Amino acid sequence: MQAVVHQGHAGFEGLSYRTDFPDPSVKAGEVKVALKSAGLNHRDLFIVQKRHQADDPAVIIGSDGAGIVSEIGENVTAVRVGDEVLIIPSLRWEKKSPAPPDDFDILGFPDHGTLAESIVVSEKQVAAKPGYLTWEEAGVLPLSALTGYRALFTRGGLKPGDTVFIPGIGSGVATYMLQMAKAVGARAIVSSRSPEKLDRAQTLGADVLLDNDQNWTEAVGEGSVDLVIESVGAATFNRSLELLKPGGTIVAFGASAGDEVSINLRQFFYHQWNLHGSTMGSIEEFQEMLNVFNKYQIHPVIDRSFELKEAGEALKRLDKSVQFGKIAILID
Repeated sequence: MQAVVHQGHAGFEGLSYRTDFPDPSVKAGEVKVALKSAGLNHRDLFIVQKRHQADDPAVIIGSDGAGIVSEIGENVTAVRVGDEVLIIPSLRWEKKSPAPPDDFDILGFPDHGTLAESIVVSEKQVAAKPGYLTWEEAGVLPLSALTGYRALFTRGGLKPGDTVFIPGIGSGVATYMLQMAKAVGARAIVSSRSPEKLDRAQTLGADVLLDNDQNWTEAVGEGSVDLVIESVGAATFNRSLELLKPGGTIVAFGASAGDEVSINLRQFFYHQWNLHGSTMGSIEEFQEMLNVFNKYQIHPVIDRSFELKEAGEALKRLDKSVQFGKIAILID
């Protein structure tokens, strides 16, 4: 079958498009899905850059995907052949909890992922595709939307009427958070160095647009935000804290601009701030996220679409961080 595989060398040198990869077989409790579309995430770039040993086994990358169930194994009861489904990338984390279990993992490494014609997963790892979404939209939904949902609602406790600040608008997770926040009646502030990304965020409903070079506290007022969702890291963390209300919450789920930050601890406890970490989410939260999307008919923002054989080019676009929204991979 066709697949995008990484093996043997670090970076794009180890990435290849193959037409001869073995077709996966189905065991008891599993389902096989003929994939129609997939999406890219920064996790895919991390895997490509991380694996560098010549004897590393070949792995199909990709965590996002959607398709049609083509085969079911013994004892499968919740899924039928012909069902249109989304792939749930959160492995072995079924119920919502403060943190994932020790054996939690994410589809796409070390398990084979979604940049292929077919994938075999547990029947627990599929959910009904929202009928209003196109295949292109459905394929880019899973990982980023789940990550954003848990950060906003499970960890961040966002409520209607709250003000949320999302620095670094433009990524798939950030655009999903903006859309979900606005859908439930929250006020949203976003930032970027790109005027084009700020303009596009405004069309999605962003209430306040901040340029990265301006003084944020002068623009929106110190202590004016209920919730900050941080994925940028060292470059924005303390600037974001200045906007947070006493008793407010900051949720961190990424660190694209630096892993380590230094904070004024006395200021932190005097303001009674809450700091939560977050990553991905459970299968239960995936279903809750789908309920939000179905209720408010939210459509993913597609930056560009590529064919499966063009996945390397698509990853290079993601690596440049020029995209707004999700990059889709169409699978024939």
